[in-house]
Amino acid sequence: MKRTDVFWDAPAEALDRERLRALQLHRLRSTLERVLCSPFYQARLGEAGISPGDIRSPEDIRKLPLTTKQDLRNQYPYGLLCTTKDKLVRLHVSSGTTGQATAVFYSRHDVDHWADLLARCMYMTGARPGDTFQNLTGYGLFTGGLGFHYGAERLGLLTIPSGAGNSRRQIQLMRDFSTTVMHIIPSYALRLMDIMTEMGLDPRKELSLRIAYLGAEPYSEEVRRRVEEFYGIDVYNSYGLSEMNGPGVAFECPWKTGMHIWEDAYWVEVLDPETLAPVPEGTLGELVLTTLNRDAMPILRYRTKDLTRLLPGECPCGRAHVRLDRIQGRSDDMFIIKGVNIFPVQVEQVLMNIAEVGNNYVIILRRENNVDEMIVKVEVTDRIFVEDMRHLQRVQKKIAHDLKGELLLTPRIELVEPNGLPRSEGKAVRLVDERKI
Repeated sequence: MKRTDVFWDAPAEALDRERLRALQLHRLRSTLERVLCSPFYQARLGEAGISPGDIRSPEDIRKLPLTTKQDLRNQYPYGLLCTTKDKLVRLHVSSGTTGQATAVFYSRHDVDHWADLLARCMYMTGARPGDTFQNLTGYGLFTGGLGFHYGAERLGLLTIPSGAGNSRRQIQLMRDFSTTVMHIIPSYALRLMDIMTEMGLDPRKELSLRIAYLGAEPYSEEVRRRVEEFYGIDVYNSYGLSEMNGPGVAFECPWKTGMHIWEDAYWVEVLDPETLAPVPEGTLGELVLTTLNRDAMPILRYRTKDLTRLLPGECPCGRAHVRLDRIQGRSDDMFIIKGVNIFPVQVEQVLMNIAEVGNNYVIILRRENNVDEMIVKVEVTDRIFVEDMRHLQRVQKKIAHDLKGELLLTPRIELVEPNGLPRSEGKAVRLVDERKI
């Protein structure tokens, strides 16, 4: 018998594979009927000659057309809507910094279901009524803040909607209200570490934190380790995207053996980003998701551009929901220099394993006389700058050596004193490609 006391929503979380697959197929057919209310999908499915009754097995989903970010842009603002406007209660819009913005709509059912998924995630990690939850991410059009906010309230946590920024005020709130659980993006967690160090504050002794949820930008296991050690807490990886509601799509359980993706809400595929063919379990590919329980704006086979793999085997926690590996980056984040394919997170993995390296870095790509150059600017710890120049040179050589071992090329390393690089209280800017400017 499975223990049901570890599940917030036992009927959904404790399903075995057979019952989970049956539920998915039922919801997928219902989703197909619903998307026919959208002129966009009506035309797409008509062109493909597919009706809801044609989906009888997991393999049949491959008959359905893929949906891309550009499709959402082309249908902006209302082209993918599957209900009447009077049924809508929420709108989130992407920044549109790389093109036309995209809009995602929510009915009351969608908002409630989203809150349920986040409550499920947070309960799984040990959050309980009586905890104080501080949400240090942006609100407004960004889905991360409101998703966690509603999930925390649904679970019954005292919720502090502090938002992003005003770091010393954030720390004061943690002290005043004995914050035990926080949601924060990885780069801001590192930034707060620097500020607490400047203040002479020891979070292990002076704060009540025990759990943190990190997400919204790719980060390495080495960053998780730094954050856990500094704050003395458990850090859980969170995954989501606006097109699929927001955070709460997948989440780590206490075993931290990958993120459980809630298959009662999403149909999961991992495809080769070039051929779009399914890749074997355990093989890196592009995550493709279909909403299974969305009312206002269901989406079929959405190409997330996020690179991950499905992890084989069963999780000790007892949940049969498939697990995703840590997001390795986005297929469009990869850059090529001197014929080598590189993801920024590869650089981070190396840097965060070097004790003298601080918590901030930036990769700069330049082209001079038709020759590409990769420069890595790295903040180092205070101690380095009060020691002799030979120590600085040894650290610089070690960084270059270790990066060459990981990347198969040698970047130029520039060491910077603490707080010497620009900071953002939103997502960190880790890559500046001046070749495109």
